[in-house]
Amino acid sequence: MEGLPRPVYARVKTLPGGARKPWHVHPWGQLTYASKGVLMVRTLHGTFLAPPQWAVWIPPGIEHEVITSVRTERRNFFIDPGRVAWTSDACRVLDVTPFMRELIRVVAALPVEYDEDGPDGRLAQVFLDQLVMLPEASFSLPMPTSPTLLDTCAELLRHPDDHRSVGAIAKATGMSERTMARVFLRETGISFRDWRVRLKLMISIESLEESRNVTQTAFDCGYDSLSAFIAAYKRQFGQTPGEFLKSLDQ
Repeated sequence: MEGLPRPVYARVKTLPGGARKPWHVHPWGQLTYASKGVLMVRTLHGTFLAPPQWAVWIPPGIEHEVITSVRTERRNFFIDPGRVAWTSDACRVLDVTPFMRELIRVVAALPVEYDEDGPDGRLAQVFLDQLVMLPEASFSLPMPTSPTLLDTCAELLRHPDDHRSVGAIAKATGMSERTMARVFLRETGISFRDWRVRLKLMISIESLEESRNVTQTAFDCGYDSLSAFIAAYKRQFGQTPGEFLKSLDQ
């Protein structure tokens, strides 16, 4: 493949908080993994958030931008798409296993022109084999396609502590609550209520890392109850906010 010396080509970068890779597209697949910090990948179809120990797979030909919240250590792997047998061409957030984390560390240190037929090449192939088996995490935030709903969701992204009821939001769009619910589900695959919960919890990851304060994060994200925030966070991510904060220091 032009511009890609081997089936897997890695780059390691340390990025300051708020760094932004402008909208771009490339002909190879990309796995982006933050060993520290939080990555956000935005596409025309949704937002994908990867806290530490998770990664985002970006298929070839998908226009995207990458945003970091705080100082982030990122490992990018550019991959010949002919060597990865994905069943779809959509972005996905992947739950990285401990074994894969070790492979990420080792493969990222390989020379650019490694020997494909030698030990390094076999290691890269194990990396690719493990990549396709990684489970998908639910850190994506699909966006609607109709202009009115897209503008509404963009406004909620800017103001996640918006306390308006679903009925009030539907009225602002010029739809009935029932019509908005039907259209939103058709365009995103999830209900508006679930989308809103997911939005708040995704944003809470960035807030937690910046503030290291669970109570402040809960109220910043629009929760009236700390216990409700902790319970919702654990249902979504499989761990409490406190456990997430501990993992950042490991």
